[in-house]
Amino acid sequence: MKSVTTAESLERLLADSGYAFVRASTMREVLEASGPLSDWPTFAASWDDLEIDQYLAEGERCRRRRFAVYAIGANGAIERQAHAPHYQPPAYNALFGGLERWFAPIVPEIGTSPAMLTILRFCHRLCRRLLPAVEAWHVEAHQFRIEARAEAPGRPTPEGVHRDGVDFALVLLIDRDNIVSGTTTVYDLAGPSTGLRTGRPLGSFTLTDPLDAALVDDNRVAHGVTPVAPLDPARPGHRDVLVVTFRQKKSGTVSLG
Repeated sequence: MKSVTTAESLERLLADSGYAFVRASTMREVLEASGPLSDWPTFAASWDDLEIDQYLAEGERCRRRRFAVYAIGANGAIERQAHAPHYQPPAYNALFGGLERWFAPIVPEIGTSPAMLTILRFCHRLCRRLLPAVEAWHVEAHQFRIEARAEAPGRPTPEGVHRDGVDFALVLLIDRDNIVSGTTTVYDLAGPSTGLRTGRPLGSFTLTDPLDAALVDDNRVAHGVTPVAPLDPARPGHRDVLVVTFRQKKSGTVSLG
């Protein structure tokens, strides 16, 4: 797999391949070019206060989450929007597509924290370079914790291999404790198949260190993550990630941040 060492090489790899895996050291460097991460311990600790995903089957409720919606305009200003449901068309999510899912909101002090705004600014700058004609973006941020126990491995993507129905997505590892697996595989969309079915695998990698990241061009590739199980079966484990998605917005004005 090609190495990403700078923001420019990240942009080139995403443009060329449709996805990029970025190690923590490089990700920290490119994030800090967009703002501070000085509150990272507090930011990461907020994953201890997520709520169970009630839309999963009762026996499979291994996922905790919170959710927020933002708008970002051409000037890069960030505005958090009124709380809203998360919605994906059935063509992109065979399990929950067509359903308005209401999740607990990301708490205000985390939703507008320095770390969150830095991550959003970084994503916006990258998306603007890749699609410079887009003037405004609809942005969604998801805090996820996938819990794993000996009797119940956790599924990071219960919907299976999928696309998110957006333009770009960032998956940023926050914490990984006492788990094995959680390997991400990216697939192309070539061939006669359509919808959720995908083509050949393009690459696989595992987010192992805080700030390890994956970025995908959702118009060009699909992705899925293998279940996680506890390394030490005597105690639970978890996988914490922040997922940020960017989708072109046709109109609207924004202000903040």
